[in-house]
Amino acid sequence: MVNRRRGEIDAILDGCERTLCLTLGALAQLEAAYAADDLTALVARFSGGRLSALDLMRIIGAGLRGAGQDVSDEDVGRMQVENGAAGFAAIAAELLTVTFGATEPNADWERSPANP
Repeated sequence: MVNRRRGEIDAILDGCERTLCLTLGALAQLEAAYAADDLTALVARFSGGRLSALDLMRIIGAGLRGAGQDVSDEDVGRMQVENGAAGFAAIAAELLTVTFGATEPNADWERSPANP
């Protein structure tokens, strides 16, 4: 069972339930990937609600690695989820939401059945 207070979520990826968590190390990976000076810059990048496929791969990959899974962003790009790209967007949105302190996902990002 995940602990949302610690920033953990569950998601179904490739038919398997997996835990994701943006730990401090995972956030540092994202800062480096985006050449962001700090977490505020990272939040500003993601807060517009417009995420590219590469953004989704990076966010979900960092979340999986933060939860202890040995996967690359490219591995994430080959995974499948229910509802396709919308499902990936819902996972990333939920992960960002629990990481940065909100209790519910941003209303602009629709949750999918892959993430009840």
